Amino acid sequence: MKTAQRARRRHLATLWKASASAWLMAPGLGQASGWFSRGPKPIELKPVRAVVWKDWLGVNAQFQWFPPEVARKQAERFKALGLEWVRLGLHWMLMEPEEGKYNLKPIDQAMALVRQMNLRSITYVVGTPRFATSVSPSDKYAQYFDKFPPRDPKTYALRMMHLAKRYPQVDVWQVWNEPNILAFWAPKADPEGYGRLLLPAVQALRAVVPDKPVAMAGMAYFSEMSTGGLMIQRLGELGAFNLNVIVAYHPYTARPEGADDDERDLPTKVVPGHQWLRAAGVKQIWATEWGWSSYDGPKEEQPIIGEQGQADYVLRRLALMAAFDYDRVFLFTLSDLDARASVRDRRYGLLRENGEPKPVYHALQRFLQVCGPRLEPDTPPKLEGRVPDGLVSIAWKRPDGRQVWMCWSDKPVSVTLPQWRKEAVLHHPLKGTQVTLKPGPAGVTVPLDTALQILVA
Repeated sequence: MKTAQRARRRHLATLWKASASAWLMAPGLGQASGWFSRGPKPIELKPVRAVVWKDWLGVNAQFQWFPPEVARKQAERFKALGLEWVRLGLHWMLMEPEEGKYNLKPIDQAMALVRQMNLRSITYVVGTPRFATSVSPSDKYAQYFDKFPPRDPKTYALRMMHLAKRYPQVDVWQVWNEPNILAFWAPKADPEGYGRLLLPAVQALRAVVPDKPVAMAGMAYFSEMSTGGLMIQRLGELGAFNLNVIVAYHPYTARPEGADDDERDLPTKVVPGHQWLRAAGVKQIWATEWGWSSYDGPKEEQPIIGEQGQADYVLRRLALMAAFDYDRVFLFTLSDLDARASVRDRRYGLLRENGEPKPVYHALQRFLQVCGPRLEPDTPPKLEGRVPDGLVSIAWKRPDGRQVWMCWSDKPVSVTLPQWRKEAVLHHPLKGTQVTLKPGPAGVTVPLDTALQILVA
């Protein structure tokens, strides 16, 4: 299964590049001739819209995996970041291992914690119990019954209805998870099959909680399927967008700026792809998972980057995603997990298993403190002379009128901003340092780093 997942990850995102080819030269991507160089092409972004962090940035959380006192500690650490949104995953086969026999105590405790901490949530349900699975007991893959979709989609819809009644504090319900990969939908990706699951679930949820939004499953990566094409595109062709649901996917890539085959391809996938989705009538686009593990190995698909690498990658990707047309994003995940998860999947957390912060938590906290609660789009500054290879340039304004420039490059180099004629402070949230820069005759000179820095003036 992991070999197939790697192949899917490398599969070209045909919708994002072919169906939306008219937008590949969209303004704001820094693709004018002056931005090309012998090294990696620079990325210059003017953000699409204002960002209010507490409403835009959330995390995945597994509160039900932990003792109540540890789960509460995790929630308190999360609240200390000034954020509100969590994404919860409920596993049907654990909640109802036998038909009609429920084990909901861990979920009740997690939901009570969410309510007590005044958190907002999106909650998905995945994993078919043995009694409801579509795989035959005699099939050679019968032991993986939870990876197969339910035999009758209405059975799943009834469970979603039951949960929506039991947990009215859930703000958004999400129908399944990553049905474009074998880990969650066997024996192969099946857009029509997922559509048959989605429709009755949406109808059931709207019958009991008509005021709550519903999200399609978060698709793995850019929704590539091993059979070719993208599931999001196929679902749109089947009419799923007419259900007025949130479209979600999980843009995991090897590096913050791009994938294995093109380490700077993220903008050329996300920008035209989202424009295509908006033109198709999609009102909400969420990334319900993204992130990197700090695991030590052995290697499981993701490169081994350690705890400092995790913090570095998360900050750079966060800066990029904030500038793109996402309505909400959810980092994976709040806390490291125990041995029930794979070696890699155990170490995606902002926190350790005991609730203590990792470097990525502190780096994110510093990032949010520098930015303030809200940022407004601004135009990236002009640079004096040649643009460095691999520069990433993103500009914002704070409500207090201060200019905010997020920047990094492929190697340390200094650049001068000729129009910045006032004193500025250069923050390095990864290191937790800052330095005051005074303007010279040519403007403010900024020493770029390979990690994200934030210049505030």
